[in-house]
Amino acid sequence: MSVSVTKTTGGSAEITWESTDDPHGWLARSVEGDQLAYALEALGDGEAERNTDRSESDVRQAAFFTNQLAGLLERRAAVQVVRLRDDYGLSWRQIAESIHEDPEKQSTIRRQYETGRRIIGY
Repeated sequence: MSVSVTKTTGGSAEITWESTDDPHGWLARSVEGDQLAYALEALGDGEAERNTDRSESDVRQAAFFTNQLAGLLERRAAVQVVRLRDDYGLSWRQIAESIHEDPEKQSTIRRQYETGRRIIGY
């Protein structure tokens, strides 16, 4: 995949990709529909800060788009677990160590694997 994120200045970055990198249009939709912007904003927001300058409607929209992108990423991560297991033959323990930095989380990996298989249609 040739998706590239290049830091251009202190608070700026440029994202580029080829159409073959986004056959389902998820990247384009996440950028055009503000999902990515809201998700990145949430990453930088910290845990305890309260932003009372924004309207309830704006905060609802931010939460909706952030949650929508988080769900899509969870599904894509589950498919990656399937690829690691089926295409590369990694053990549950190896995948758990790679993804969760905890080889004991094998049951979590198995659940992700089953979810990924359902998504793929196996």
